[in-house]
Amino acid sequence: MSGLFGEKTTRARSVVAEFLTRPAALACLPAVSLAVYWMGGDSALITVAAIMPLIYLLTFGPGGINTDQATALQHGLTDTALFDTLVAERFKEAREGALSSAIFKIEIDEGTEFPDRLGHAATETIVARVGERIFAALREGDLVAKTGDYKFTACLKPVRQLDLELCIQLAGRLQAALEEPISIDGTSVYLTSSVGFCQHSHVINQSSMAWLDAARTALREAQAHGPNAIRAYSNEMKRRSETRAELRQEVANALEAGHIRPWFQPQISTDTGLVTGFEALARWEHPDRGMISPADFLPAIEQSDMLERLAEVMMYHAFAALRAWDEAGVSVPQIGVNFAGPELKNPRLIDKVRWELDRFDLTPERLAVEVLETVVARAPDDIITRNINGLGQLGCRIDLDDFGTGHASIASIRRFSVSRIKIDRSFVMKADRDPDQQRMISAILTMAERLGVETLAEGVETVGEHALLAQLGCDHVQGFGIAKPMPFEETQDWIIRHNAKLQDMPRILGNRTG
Repeated sequence: MSGLFGEKTTRARSVVAEFLTRPAALACLPAVSLAVYWMGGDSALITVAAIMPLIYLLTFGPGGINTDQATALQHGLTDTALFDTLVAERFKEAREGALSSAIFKIEIDEGTEFPDRLGHAATETIVARVGERIFAALREGDLVAKTGDYKFTACLKPVRQLDLELCIQLAGRLQAALEEPISIDGTSVYLTSSVGFCQHSHVINQSSMAWLDAARTALREAQAHGPNAIRAYSNEMKRRSETRAELRQEVANALEAGHIRPWFQPQISTDTGLVTGFEALARWEHPDRGMISPADFLPAIEQSDMLERLAEVMMYHAFAALRAWDEAGVSVPQIGVNFAGPELKNPRLIDKVRWELDRFDLTPERLAVEVLETVVARAPDDIITRNINGLGQLGCRIDLDDFGTGHASIASIRRFSVSRIKIDRSFVMKADRDPDQQRMISAILTMAERLGVETLAEGVETVGEHALLAQLGCDHVQGFGIAKPMPFEETQDWIIRHNAKLQDMPRILGNRTG
């Protein structure tokens, strides 16, 4: 009850504050003063003069609210500082009254991209509309606060009945409200959101902070399966979250101890069948847990801000592998190393790559810098652009990874001097049986041919897919149908066996007309 009283008091203050700060209200003060004097004389005027400062002090003074809080409350949003206090009181109310409640964490998907795409003013408008829609979708008495740049948190009013199904329905209703287009300067902007929630009953013996943390964990799980996903907090989710936290603590030591290192997946020519390169893929062989999935440890590396260190480790071992193959007389023309955003933002990246190439006495064309299409699509003319172009000018090959999943234009392919596009496995899957897949691949290959760019298809798993890609004119293929990633120690024997098989098998000849 005290929490509800406090909330109503704060909202009443917000109404008064919003009125008092209006230009019209300030402009009317002289007229009001004259009216009071005319009706009540000196004593009435003195009384009003004494009361007005008191009203301002109660509204904006200690224990009061500021104008930002007043604005938020007028739009249905609870002030962030007040929100945590009210959540604690509602947690206590639900526990002591045997009632049910839930906390929802809602975040706009890809919200961080809005300022670059739409501008800061439009982004602020979108976020404001999202807050209003979330508030409108909830019941009277539910709390909503803006708890991040693109994140909102809602705490439901404790009630007698609130099961999992009702919570899921509410999450769906919130997402549906946010999916309605938002008009910005005559343009409709569509967005999606990730929602994670935690029912009060899952943390009833803990605290309000644990409740908020649990909802935050559910949101992260939703974002990992998003966009536009919904996840409810569970004990299993908690265990996974704890495991990820442990991985974040261990990942630095694992990198330095050499437990995280590249495994190599071969790439072969569809024309000759010969090995044309390898891709270096990070693998973690934990001394106690065995092999840890990249899907588990790569996010831990990113959250620990160690992607750049991972790239250094991968580049070192990749160049060492190239040198060892050369010394063994095994032909591996190049090796692909993935470079993500943090590495590409390093002003010293080109010098670092040049130094490592010199260290292993390798020429730049032996390195294929693999850059995600999404990075290229959104990279402005900044350090990322300069680094990619600088590596190309150095002589390194630029591979555009996961092509078809982002929004890279033809202009960006030319701007970054892309040497080869890697067709994403989603287009390759069942391509030998699906005419739509075939038409999509053909369109990509035609575009690449016109631009003078080589092509490599990822995720090739069957002989049929391999044969079709060769016939359509794709230059290189990679995937489990060729070979799975393997530790360096196994690569030389694999190459020897593969080359031996080529002597006994007819080649899959590609369409090289024109």
